[in-house]
Amino acid sequence: MAGIRIAQTTREERERIVAQSLGEMEAACDGCAAGLYEMYQDYIEGRRELHEINASFRAGYVSGRTGPTRTGCGMGE
Repeated sequence: MAGIRIAQTTREERERIVAQSLGEMEAACDGCAAGLYEMYQDYIEGRRELHEINASFRAGYVSGRTGPTRTGCGMGE
């Protein structure tokens, strides 16, 4: 395998990349593994690159949260 980009991999290789990246989560997780596999389905199907999926997840997580903000490191305050 030359890399992880869609153009460099087959569907089977992308399935393997996702499975290896997520590891054996089923035993340590209460049903969350299915959601993570679904999150990467666009990559497996060749529709979106990994970096695009990861960036959209991070953007939604960061921008979607409201609440108090941290003003310091918390040490000695």
